[in-house]
Order: sequence, then structure tokens, then C-alpha cells
Amino acid sequence: MLIDDLEQLAINALEELKGNDISVMDISEMTDVTNRLIIASGTSNRHVRSLAENVVVEAKRAGVLPLGREGEGSGEWVLIDLGDIVVHVMLPETRDYYNLEKFWTDFKREEG
Repeated sequence: MLIDDLEQLAINALEELKGNDISVMDISEMTDVTNRLIIASGTSNRHVRSLAENVVVEAKRAGVLPLGREGEGSGEWVLIDLGDIVVHVMLPETRDYYNLEKFWTDFKREEG
């Protein structure tokens, strides 16, 4: 699956269950680990887990098997590794605390 199609699939899966504040970051020039990050917020632990599970279900339906899943137990921050794209679904307070958008922006500024 093309990366743009995979990105849209993940975004659609998050939007379908009312994921909040969805953002996409192209980090392909900053790391070899993945090309893009998708970050979204859920309103509760259950919502975070449901959003992440929907991404996994839709990816599998499209023939993409996730390489890994982390954090489903607590539901504060769930990571889904889809290879070219890593999806982070977090509670708003967890997202504010770790501030991945700022981390990667600052990293790019230091590298550039």
C-alpha cells in the first residue's frame, strides 16, 4: 500500500470514532525508523484503546499487518507501528506532557 493511502486509511479510522486533534508529521528526513507520525487524542482510556483498535482493524482489512502495538493496557498512550507510519493515540494530558509535535519540530530545527 502506498504511504499516502496508508496515511489516509489511518486518519479515516481515527475520524470514524471521533478522534480529536489529528496531526500528521513527515519525519522521513529526520529518522530511518519511519516516515510519518500520526498523532491523535481520545477523550478517555477506553476511547484511546478503541481508536487504536480501529486503526489496527482497518489496516488489517486493507492487507497491512501492524508491526507492533504498545500501551493498550493503560490506554493513556497507544502506539501502532504500521511500518512507514507510526500512529500515536493519547489522552490529552499525556499528549500535552510528552508534546511529540514540539519534540520533532525542535529536532528538525537542530538538525537543519
